[in-house]
Amino acid sequence: MLSGLNLAQVALLLAGGVLLDLLLGEARRWHPLVGFGNLAMRIERALNRGNVRFVRGVLAWTLAVLPLAALGALLCHGAGLAAHAFLLYFCLGFRSLRDHNLPIAQALESGDLARARLLTARIVSRDTMEASEADLAKASAESLLENGNDAVFGTLFWFVVAGGAGALLFRLANTLDAMWGYKSTRYLAFGWAAARIDDVLNYVPARLTALSYVLLADHRRAAWECWRAQAPGWPSPNAGPVMASGAGALGLALGGSATYDGVAEQRPPLGRGRAAQAGDIARAWKLVRATATLWLGVAAAAALFMGALHA
Repeated sequence: MLSGLNLAQVALLLAGGVLLDLLLGEARRWHPLVGFGNLAMRIERALNRGNVRFVRGVLAWTLAVLPLAALGALLCHGAGLAAHAFLLYFCLGFRSLRDHNLPIAQALESGDLARARLLTARIVSRDTMEASEADLAKASAESLLENGNDAVFGTLFWFVVAGGAGALLFRLANTLDAMWGYKSTRYLAFGWAAARIDDVLNYVPARLTALSYVLLADHRRAAWECWRAQAPGWPSPNAGPVMASGAGALGLALGGSATYDGVAEQRPPLGRGRAAQAGDIARAWKLVRATATLWLGVAAAAALFMGALHA
């Protein structure tokens, strides 16, 4: 492993980072990723202008990510195991997925559509002010499934590969993709590097997440078939497998129509079955939780196996 940690340390630190996240949740003030987002906005405003915007985008990504990732590596080298665990905690979005999405389900179940619209607007970029209950349930379920990789498993994967610095690098790159990786006039050239780097870093984690959704599915065959048939049609090469398999796993018809900036877009279908309902938000969360639990168990089992071999 690039981090120099052995399997037993990795398994212990994975569990420790997840436990910290579940106990403490997001930092209410001075959240590192919020601070990074503010830094990225300043860099983008300074560099996203004039000619050669592709080159400027590469430079912006380098300035935003690499110094912080190097600082994380130095911190882990100097402060030891505790630094790895705390970096993992700061990079994970496990509890925040629950805390941001389950209240949407509760608002829908209590008939408070206005509150559900407001809460959903905080986690997705689509328009929600005229959204129906089914639209809101679909948006929340899709967000949970996609971020089960981006905010949880992808972070755990890169932690295993390269420790706290690896988790940090992945989350910073993923954040820049969410900020700059749009095919708009403003970001098409400037954000190309951010989008492609995230595609590379996410390639393996996304497919392991999709495989996990299949293995843990209520509808295993449907999850597999939706992944294979629908993922190629989704705009993102990594979100496609994750969301298609997750939708199939839950027996839901996701994707389709969504409104962005007042314009209705018809996206490719995801999954198959009925439309999403309020109760499906909790089902999507449980699938994400089960995926994290599965891989924590795999890490622990691998550590025990290697320990027994060397005993």
